[in-house]
Amino acid sequence: MAYQLYRNTTLGNSLQESLDELIQSQQITPQLALQVLLQFDKAINSALAQRVRNRVNFRGSLNTYRFCDNVWTFVLNDVEFREVTELVKVDKVKIVACDGKSNPAKFM
Repeated sequence: MAYQLYRNTTLGNSLQESLDELIQSQQITPQLALQVLLQFDKAINSALAQRVRNRVNFRGSLNTYRFCDNVWTFVLNDVEFREVTELVKVDKVKIVACDGKSNPAKFM
């Protein structure tokens, strides 16, 4: 089973809304919608692992951190993200990091 973290992205939310509309209009079953979401989870995790090669450096003040069920969660304040020629500053950011090499548990 793949991580379900990306269901809360713009793409994931749009997919879920579209699937909900199809279920409401009885064009697909809830079971088929669940299969589509599971396939989305696998595809997005695979695509990010294999295709994304960009690197970003960041620096900020650590507010809180947590390690639970093999998932790290960091909340940082006053963060600067740097790519080669770009700099972006934000007041607060939450970073969730999961082990991409192991067999993940089910996350919502």
